[in-house]
Amino acid sequence: MSHDKFHRIILPLKDKLFRLAWSIVRDSAEAEDIVQDIFLKLWTKNGEWDEIENLEAYCFRATKNLAFDRIESLTIRRAESIPSETEARSLADYATPLFKLVETERSTLLYRCIDELPENQKLVFQLREIEGMSYKEIAEALEISEDLVKVSLFRARNKMKELLSGKQ
Repeated sequence: MSHDKFHRIILPLKDKLFRLAWSIVRDSAEAEDIVQDIFLKLWTKNGEWDEIENLEAYCFRATKNLAFDRIESLTIRRAESIPSETEARSLADYATPLFKLVETERSTLLYRCIDELPENQKLVFQLREIEGMSYKEIAEALEISEDLVKVSLFRARNKMKELLSGKQ
């Protein structure tokens, strides 16, 4: 039963958890370590899974918390760091150099604007707009109310509009 639950529920979250961890630490190797640590922690506590109401939300919350712990303890946050092309998005080999440049510039601008958001808005924005989670899932993952999720997302979107219109 535990193996099946791990493969059905937890393992498919790997990419989403990685993106969440990466959005916080901005370091691929560190984000991979965070996801592996979360998986290891969950695997060793497989007897407690039935006590967890929403395993997916638990995974997101644990990833967020561990990523912030790593930032605090290792001071690895680099705001000016930009993702490589393969991290941000796999561009086809046939894409022109101009297209690649425009996509890289767009991605860099977007992540710099996201970095300027307050931490709670940044997390809500990331989980909703990039990961596509519902308000309820975000509320459970961050242990906040759905109303606070909606307010934070509204403010984050407005701030992003303001930042993006000012940087173009």
